[in-house]
This record gives sequence, C-alpha cells and structure tokens, in this order.
Amino acid sequence: MKLKLAVLPGDGIGPEIMEQGLAVTEAICKKFGHELSYKYAICGADAIDKVGDPFPEETFQTCMEADAVLFASVGDPKYDNNPNSKVRPEQGLLAMRKKLGLFANIRPVTTFDCLVHKSPLKDEVVKGADFICIRELTGGMYFGQKKEPATNENGVEDAFDTNYYSRPEVERILHVAYQYARQRRNHVTVVDKANVLASSRLWRKVAQEVMKQYPDVTTDFMYVDNASMRMIQDPRFFDVMVTENTFGDILTDEGSCITGSMGLLPSASTGEHTPVFEPIHGSWPQGKGLNIANPLAQILSVAMLFEYFGLKAEGALVREAVDESLAQNVRTPEIQVEGGAKYGTKEVGGQWIVDYINKK
Repeated sequence: MKLKLAVLPGDGIGPEIMEQGLAVTEAICKKFGHELSYKYAICGADAIDKVGDPFPEETFQTCMEADAVLFASVGDPKYDNNPNSKVRPEQGLLAMRKKLGLFANIRPVTTFDCLVHKSPLKDEVVKGADFICIRELTGGMYFGQKKEPATNENGVEDAFDTNYYSRPEVERILHVAYQYARQRRNHVTVVDKANVLASSRLWRKVAQEVMKQYPDVTTDFMYVDNASMRMIQDPRFFDVMVTENTFGDILTDEGSCITGSMGLLPSASTGEHTPVFEPIHGSWPQGKGLNIANPLAQILSVAMLFEYFGLKAEGALVREAVDESLAQNVRTPEIQVEGGAKYGTKEVGGQWIVDYINKK
C-alpha cells in the first residue's frame, strides 16, 4: 500500500513525540512492505509565530493532499495566559476540524492491567474498563454564533456562545456510534441534557428514531451530569458513548484520567476529508526538550491510523509492542514503577519499540 501522510508536530512536546510516532510508522511500513511518504506542515503557536495563522492555507492543502494526518499537539503559555490574544493556537485546531469536515472524534478509553494502580480509582472499579467516547466535533457552542466580552447597549459587559445543532449533524454522528457498537459489545449510551437544553432535546428525538435502525444494539440515554458520575462509579458500564461537542470535550478528558495517564490514549477524527490521528494530551510546554514526554499515545495513534485503512496486523503489532514495553517496565517517568530504570521519550519510542517491531 502507498501511504501519504501530512505530519503536523505542532507545539511543546509535539515535535519530540512526533519523532517517535514517525519512527514507528516507518518501521511498520518497512516490515509490511508499504510505501510511505510524508510532508511536514506547521500549525498552532509555531505557525502563528512564523506566518500569523495557526492553520495556514498551505498546511490545509498539505492535509487535503494526504491520505491521513498525523498530528501531535498545539498550545503555548504566551497565548494561554493572555486573554486579549486575538489569535490562539487552539483556533488552528478548530479550523483544521472544520475545513477537513472532521465531525467524529473517536477516543478509546482503555485500561492497562499493569498500570491500574496509577488510576485515581480503586482497582476493582477501573480494571477491565474499555469503552469509546464518540464526540461530535464540528457543531455546538465551539462553532455556533458568538459574542465576545463587550459592553452592550445597556452598559453591561456580556458574552454568549450559541449551542446550535441541526438534524443532519446529529444523525451522522449517531450512525458512527452505532457502527462502532456493532464492532464491539452492541451497547450505545446517548449523553445529553434534554431536561434543560433545547439542543439536547433535538439530540434525544433524533436518537430515538435512529436507534430503531439498529435493533441489535442496546440503547440507553443519560444526562451528562449522571454520565460523569457513572464514569467514575462504574466505567465498565459503558461500551460506546456518543455526545455533543462541549459535553464530549469534558467527558473524554475525564475518561482519560481513568487509565492513570493522559499519555496513554490516542484518538482519531474522521469525517468528510482527510482523517486525523493524534494523542489526546496537550502540548505540555513545561516538558519541552527534556526527553521525558510519554510517546505512547502518539504511537497508539499510529496503530489507529493503520487500522483505519484496514491494516489490522500492522495496528496489532504496534499495540503488541506498546503492551510489551509496559510489561518490561520500559516507561517514561510519570508511569515508571518505583526503582525502575530511567527511560526517556526517545528510548521508549524510537529505540525500544522500534527495535521490538524490527525483531518480530
């Protein structure tokens, strides 16, 4: 297979973990006989500093010309800590999602038995948790009509964000959720706030219609506040969770804590054009250049990339290498066992995991 990637390292630790993700991608392609090519592109704070735009047109065109985008992270304190910034790195992320039509964000929440002790939850609660959060990614408050903080005609400073959804937007993300459920345990939980929000009542109405097309899948409905509690009390209840943009943003970060480290979870964003594969964590500028960032989420994003194209054996080998690295205590500091050997970003990814793949 010929595989052409757009590579967006972004900010902070992004370039470091991307280096490891690419090394694993190259090793897998070489082993399985795939022809790999890729082109770097700028985004986030890096792009603002260079061209004044967090997602410049050239980067967009690079993404459109690729089979997939391998993305790392965006964000920088000089923008995060300045509420008056007119241009922010995260605007580039939103622009990428909107321009590429990436309406479905797929975030697996999977626990690793050897790391259950790192979870803030009790072992007996979290062990075996394995579910997917499917978040609608291009609608809702993040993209609805806005009014920035300013004094209104009554002399009062105000602001608003409009949580807008249309039936087609809701229908298409629900179908994604049901299709994933059919590949798993045939259980979908629709998360909304239909007792308060009109947009959520649309979600629930449409979901009650769509569910009839999937009689083999069990469907339940849960208010977002209840869902957030249930994720902590009984994360094993969930199989596929589907929800709107804002709720999904919050719940997926909550889900990431269940595993004990945000550095372990990958994600995919799919839709109308080129799919994007990325770790769920941020740019962690404090860790930049220290060779301590966990590359596993980036590497597992590579596994999701291969699996998206139907290359199951390739994805399985990446996952096997990651599992074995954890079993052998080849880990970056935040998840290393007490007294374990010291491994950095490069030692875990480009060295140990790539070496494991090469030897298989």
